[in-house]
Amino acid sequence: MSTTQRTFKLYDEGADDLLNAESFPDRVSLLQANHGAPQSGSRLRILWGQDLLADVLDGRYRAVICGVNDADNSHGVIAQICSLLTTSQWSANSVTSYAKMFQESLQVHAANDREPYILKYDLDSVLILAMLRPHGREFFTVGDMARGFRTITKMLQGRADRRPVCSVSFLGATSNKLVVDDSNQHEPSFETVLRTMHDAGYRGDVYPSPQMWNFADTGVFPSFPYPKGVDRMRAGSS
Repeated sequence: MSTTQRTFKLYDEGADDLLNAESFPDRVSLLQANHGAPQSGSRLRILWGQDLLADVLDGRYRAVICGVNDADNSHGVIAQICSLLTTSQWSANSVTSYAKMFQESLQVHAANDREPYILKYDLDSVLILAMLRPHGREFFTVGDMARGFRTITKMLQGRADRRPVCSVSFLGATSNKLVVDDSNQHEPSFETVLRTMHDAGYRGDVYPSPQMWNFADTGVFPSFPYPKGVDRMRAGSS
């Protein structure tokens, strides 16, 4: 803890004392990410503490990345966005119906192509780039995510009308679970998700899942790649 004396307060009317962090179990400990001189297009920004749906409603993004399947999307982020945007003609049922129609067409005309495909849903005020869950599977794998985000990166390249862009983390999902691979059906770490997106060329924002708010004892960074000091610590160096 820093011994530097505070010269200002965060809140009015003595609320600093009332809002003691130890009183709130669902929280994270945000660390400063010092990468030296800023470089354009080098990082993912992690939106700790921000509400994805509220930010979409406020018009902060022109495109949102999430998952979609051909069976049931009623519990997915895409259904929530559709229900909140009054100008959208899409619903959870129509989103699923379109995904099913697209999936059935693929089985006839492109059964041997590499999945997943990226479906575009124009909700008037925002474009949804939805990664279609591979046919016959109940989950995405990290390999699926890598291929999907390489396609998404191409779809964003040179398209100013699709930026700013954000993505869900795909962790803690109800409708479209993310696992390591077919043989290891556990969720990957958040760092693995960020690395996969970054290696694929994605440079937008990422929203952590609500379940990540109970890691108060573990420091988190507001961007990725993480500072080099993290790897030094893992290697046993201070």
